[in-house]
Amino acid sequence: MNVYSLFSKQSGSSIVLLVVYVDDIVLTGDDLVEISALKDSLHNQFKIKDLGHLNYFLGIEVTSFPIGLLLHQSKFIRDLLHKHNCAEVTPVVCPLDLSVKLQATQGKPLANPEAYRSLVGKLNFLTHTRPDLSFAVQHLSQFLQLPTDLHMQAALRLLRYLKRSADVGIFFNDCSDLSLAAYCDSDWAACPDPRRSVSGFCVLLGNSLISWKAKKQHVVSLSSAKAEYRAMSKVVAELTWLVRLLSDFGIAISAPIPVFCDNQAAIHIAKNPVFHERTKHIEIDCHFIRTKLGHGLVDLHHVPTGSQLADVFTKPLIGLVHCPLLSKLGVLPLSNLRGVLKPNTPWILHNTTQGPLHYLSCTWAEAHICTRFSFRFVFSHFV
Repeated sequence: MNVYSLFSKQSGSSIVLLVVYVDDIVLTGDDLVEISALKDSLHNQFKIKDLGHLNYFLGIEVTSFPIGLLLHQSKFIRDLLHKHNCAEVTPVVCPLDLSVKLQATQGKPLANPEAYRSLVGKLNFLTHTRPDLSFAVQHLSQFLQLPTDLHMQAALRLLRYLKRSADVGIFFNDCSDLSLAAYCDSDWAACPDPRRSVSGFCVLLGNSLISWKAKKQHVVSLSSAKAEYRAMSKVVAELTWLVRLLSDFGIAISAPIPVFCDNQAAIHIAKNPVFHERTKHIEIDCHFIRTKLGHGLVDLHHVPTGSQLADVFTKPLIGLVHCPLLSKLGVLPLSNLRGVLKPNTPWILHNTTQGPLHYLSCTWAEAHICTRFSFRFVFSHFV
């Protein structure tokens, strides 16, 4: 997969995973003996420092619970609010104002556009643990070339939203259910300037959200069905990759994987073996999805719009809809989980025995020499 950040080692029924980023290493697995042996081997080859159980990595805070693991960026958010003088602002319940339709030419150009670009870049970093920001950030990113005061107001509104939800993060529970399920959606012609649609999808492993995306489509879709179909092709491609990744971890995924879409026309296009004049522009997507349908990898299901979890990745929603969707996706505030917190409780990988996350540190050169180890290269979507 040509991404040299994650190494895995399997010995019989046990597995050890090692993530390297410059001079920082995260080590986990389901066998304490193998983990200890690997740490000793690394220490003999390079001078490393064992920082104990993982609680902070690349700006992401890790809080362990008896029932799972919460990744959040509370400190980063507090620092961001303080830097932009928003520590005492009035909070709001949704990221974007539903009554405002941003366009590229609206408003007065900023005297210092770098301030807007810097803020949007930091908000983009937050999407690693805040799926609820994905749509808003991709929307604001469209105006980086020539931002105006109206765009800056929308970005500052996101800070007001973060003020209300500073301790929110993504929760990975320790449920033994390792089945995949996916939701895909689109908002047809949502972008007012190019009239392109926005695709959104999310993938759950058991009850834990492990992959999500909100992205403007590359071409203009001539109908809502075509926009939905293009979103469906993206999530099927993501599932194909995830199945390969999980198989490298020794996890066999049961097929077919249910893919939920709220557009009946898009589902019928995927299942119809005959190409029609109205679908010739999406023929390549049709071939790809139908191939995966024929192989039994995925199975398409209709879901009511009210139960579409991917809705939060395609459009701004009112608070009464936005908040319940986040709860279903496992995007939860740390304060909601405080009652079950036990300090220094190790999180067990895949609900197996004794596999805490360890944090190691070494020099920059030593981190790259780690490629000498005969571990298989696989990329993790969870880091």
